[in-house]
Amino acid sequence: MNSMFSLEGKVALVTGASYGIGFAIASAMSDAGATIVFNDISADKVEMGLKSYEEKGIKAHGYVCDVTREEQVTEMVSRIEKEVGVIDILVNNAGIIKRIPMTEMTAEQWRQVIDVDLNAPFIVSKAVIPAMIRKGHGKIINICSMMSELGRETVSAYAAAKGGLKMLTRNICSEYGEYNIQCNGIGPGYIATPQTAPLREKQPDGSMHPFDSFIRSKTPAGRWGEAEDLGGPAVFLASDASNFVNGHILYVDGGILAYIGKQPK
Repeated sequence: MNSMFSLEGKVALVTGASYGIGFAIASAMSDAGATIVFNDISADKVEMGLKSYEEKGIKAHGYVCDVTREEQVTEMVSRIEKEVGVIDILVNNAGIIKRIPMTEMTAEQWRQVIDVDLNAPFIVSKAVIPAMIRKGHGKIINICSMMSELGRETVSAYAAAKGGLKMLTRNICSEYGEYNIQCNGIGPGYIATPQTAPLREKQPDGSMHPFDSFIRSKTPAGRWGEAEDLGGPAVFLASDASNFVNGHILYVDGGILAYIGKQPK
């Protein structure tokens, strides 16, 4: 059974994995035996990530790359293949969110979110698939979010991008499944990360942020998720244990999508 979940000998590229969810997923994959490669948009962030991996005893390989720029991605993938090895596992984790009411959001802000959260996974997947075909196997994991199923005020661009990423996941499965490439998604619920920290801050009177209370009440688990909660599902989808799982979105949300909420008293 352990061998089914082993990632020994595999090279895993996790985009935007200097910290947060990407860092937790990469760390779990390293624990399972994978060689970790990650990128970030600046040298400072890559250096920060390398130090964090080193503190955990992980020898990671970091690259500066803007995943929305196809020429940079092509160059990065070529360097990884030469310096580390052919990429067996890709996790499209890099993402941004802009919490702005739709009528107040500029078209430029909309395009920026779509570019990072949807166009970049297309660009990076496109760059790694040919070598996966030649090697005869590959795993692609897209971080899709619950917002690929739900809408909420102020996140129109993010929800649209994640909904598109869900369908890109299914289409990569449809187009490249015959080459033994499995493309699946993970839909995190509300995870305690630096990105969501403002939603968990205590109020001046010492009370919890209203959104924090709202999320806890809507989650059967009664808590925010931790980034580490995503490690096991990611290792599963990257391993041989999921070889006949394709085009699936695994929601790691503490049960939110299954729950209508408590009846008011």
